Amino acid sequence: MKSKNRKIDLIFRFLQGSKGYFAVAIAASLISTVLNALTPQIFRFSVDEVLSGNGGNYLSDKLWVLALMIVAVAVASGIFTYISRTNTAKAGENFAKNLRDTLFIHVQKLPMKWHDRHQTGDIIQRCTSDVEVIRGFVVTQLLEVFRTAFLVVISFVMMFSMNVKLSCIVLLFVPVVIVYSTVFYKLIAKRFTTADEAEGELSTVVQENATGVRVVRAFGREQFEMERFDEKNDAFAKLWIRLGTLSGLYWGIGDLITGLQVVAVIIFGVMEAVNGSISVGEFIAFAAYNSTLVWPIRGLGRILSDMSKAGVSFERVDYIIRSEEEEYGKKEEYEKEEENRKEEKSVEKAGNRKEEKSGKEPAYRNIKESEKGKSREASRSKNTETTGKYDISFRHVSFGYEEGKEVLRDISFTIPEGRTFGILGGTGSGKSTVIQLLSRLYELDGNKGSICIGGREIQDIPIEALRRNIGMVLQEPFLYSRTIRENIAASVPDASMEEIRYAAQIACINDAIMSFPDGYETLVGERGVTLSGGQKQRIAIARMLLQKAPIMVFDDSLSAVDSQTDYNIRHALKEHMREATVILISHRVTSLMGADEIMVLNQGEIEECGTHGELIRKNGIYRRIYEIQMSRDDREKMEE
Repeated sequence: MKSKNRKIDLIFRFLQGSKGYFAVAIAASLISTVLNALTPQIFRFSVDEVLSGNGGNYLSDKLWVLALMIVAVAVASGIFTYISRTNTAKAGENFAKNLRDTLFIHVQKLPMKWHDRHQTGDIIQRCTSDVEVIRGFVVTQLLEVFRTAFLVVISFVMMFSMNVKLSCIVLLFVPVVIVYSTVFYKLIAKRFTTADEAEGELSTVVQENATGVRVVRAFGREQFEMERFDEKNDAFAKLWIRLGTLSGLYWGIGDLITGLQVVAVIIFGVMEAVNGSISVGEFIAFAAYNSTLVWPIRGLGRILSDMSKAGVSFERVDYIIRSEEEEYGKKEEYEKEEENRKEEKSVEKAGNRKEEKSGKEPAYRNIKESEKGKSREASRSKNTETTGKYDISFRHVSFGYEEGKEVLRDISFTIPEGRTFGILGGTGSGKSTVIQLLSRLYELDGNKGSICIGGREIQDIPIEALRRNIGMVLQEPFLYSRTIRENIAASVPDASMEEIRYAAQIACINDAIMSFPDGYETLVGERGVTLSGGQKQRIAIARMLLQKAPIMVFDDSLSAVDSQTDYNIRHALKEHMREATVILISHRVTSLMGADEIMVLNQGEIEECGTHGELIRKNGIYRRIYEIQMSRDDREKMEE
């Protein structure tokens, strides 16, 4: 019962703005049904009154008047059918639009854990095919339910008014049709659920193959992918063949029952006509009403079948809608704090400019290099208190994507505002997990440590505000199938061309872009397939730099560029982004050497932490990796 109420609630929810169209469609359909019910009565009158001579010479001589009445009824019925169909189309498209909008928006707000558990193809299936199934049922079959119910009532009223005995015979067939339709409804519902899920799996295979076309070609996996698709496609086809067989059986039995119903009406109708209990005209009209009833009642099974499909689709769609969104929180208070901080910074900068004009150096420039070194050591030794607005602090953090399998185990570290922090570690050591927790792509259990920015728990910072202040470049950046300019400006849609070009220069991609025939208007293939790995990474870096986030994360995002370009990018970042807090994750020691502090992770635990010089002096993992990579680089230089 709760499930049915839920579906009804969803229907009314997504019919918002379309209820008027739907009401007009129902009303027009009912009027059209009434008009169609008049036609058999005109035939009855024509046979009994006119052809028999009871209607007088006028009607006999003016038979065309009755013909004109039939045409008029047909025209009026057609007009109301047109009104019904057009309003149905408007209601249906508005309904589907509301449902698609809700699903898409909701999917955007679902946590990463939810996305990890669901295949992309299945999500697409739920948001497209399932929506269409629901739309088809709500605006077509649901309207048909009203029309059929009304038609049955009118037809039986007319039939009982002409002959009770024949009407009772017809009435006996109705429960038979309803019972066998209900049985098939349940069987088809189960088969359709399986078939719909199989279609989702098939969509996933196609989607993965299309997005990973380079990998497929590079490793010569075409045959494997074709066999994989063939397997899923074969299973999908077999399920639908079984569903079609079941539907065929249903319609076959339906033909038998309706055929028996027509035969019964003809046999008993002729007997009643011979006995004089019914006139010839009434018999013709009765047969017409019976024929009219056959298809709607028989169509009940089709409606129930479509209802079963729609019910499955409703459950699949409702599963997404009921999935819990990320808690975005209220950002007003946080934004006020941001504004206050910007004002404080502007006042501080204004003071520094005054000191420069007066010949004095700003206060922060009076710190000697030795004092800077001491303060750096002090900030590392404290590791518990944060004072800067964008200081980052991890305290006794433990985390696992699955229960009982921890990726991080009791890690604690602090990144002072404005510093560059490097993270080094092998595959599966937890490097990327640190960043995903920082940006709340995954939520940290409050009992397993805390993560703070500027002394505030990140759970207390609205997600939108948090992620706006953390710029990220991933190892495998995603590019849209748009122009290079649009891809860079994705983080700041209203950015000027000058700002876009400046960000591209810092990312060392401007020259490469200008070498293309269309420059910044060059169209990028789907997921950046027309660009090299290094070009995609640098465009993603430019996109993040345009965001001007105070915290910038580079998650092994320079892995596809050569050593010289890596150095140029890091040098440009250091020159132009001095105030930002930078987190570098890399397998290259050379990418991390200039960091203020480097943390080495090993199997989810902090193995070492210190500057490049400090870690080199230790006989630990960092030094061993450094020696291996330097030896390899030396060998490459000798080969050149």
